[in-house]
Amino acid sequence: MDLKEMRAASVEEQRKELEALRERQFTLRMQSATGQIRNVSEIAKVRRDIARMLTVMQQAGSR
Repeated sequence: MDLKEMRAASVEEQRKELEALRERQFTLRMQSATGQIRNVSEIAKVRRDIARMLTVMQQAGSR
């Protein structure tokens, strides 16, 4: 989801996307811990996406 889509999404959609990103982060962390991860840079990308979503939510006052 890009920035425009994040801002245009409803509060409920933003929360669902944030939950999905956190689940993805957890999955990647578990893969990293067990040595199964293929693309380590994906962890940083998901972290940035979570931070971006939290920022959008805070700016909208929905956090």
